[in-house]
Amino acid sequence: MGKQHPQPKTQPAKPGDKRKIEVYFDRLDASHQNPTNQLLHYFFVPLMVFGILGMAWAIPFPHISFIGKYNGYFNWASFIIAFAIYYYLKMSPLLSYFALFLFFGLSYGIMQLELYEKAGGAELSVISVAILLISLAGQYIGGKIEGKEASFNDDTKLAAITPLWVMYKLTQRFGLRY
Repeated sequence: MGKQHPQPKTQPAKPGDKRKIEVYFDRLDASHQNPTNQLLHYFFVPLMVFGILGMAWAIPFPHISFIGKYNGYFNWASFIIAFAIYYYLKMSPLLSYFALFLFFGLSYGIMQLELYEKAGGAELSVISVAILLISLAGQYIGGKIEGKEASFNDDTKLAAITPLWVMYKLTQRFGLRY
């Protein structure tokens, strides 16, 4: 047999060795231990994103002549989606792809609400604000249950990372590495 080389000793990861997204996920995990709070976040965080996108979608977008016939494809929500996907892509490519599919689904829902508004239903902006308020109330209730309702006051970036954290928790259930 050949010469046996000693195995290098593995040292525990230092806090500086973690990716930025892991630090955020650890902080979110620490403030979301209660299963009821987690369940409420799985439901209300996507609704919060839906409400924010719906409000941005409802803001009139200026007509830009050089875009031509594609003017109808751009709105303020498309910029929010683009910036979010870029930010998420830097954090985790796999989770950014899941976020993109989520945004496609939410955009489809918003387009259906636009059709509902054109058919004489409630305005998209009113529905979006109502959805956002309900989602924030649901998350607040989850925070009350957890006993840490002010966790977002510590770092406002956590609010932007929370949709990605929800996808991270779901991919964990399927054994996917982000």
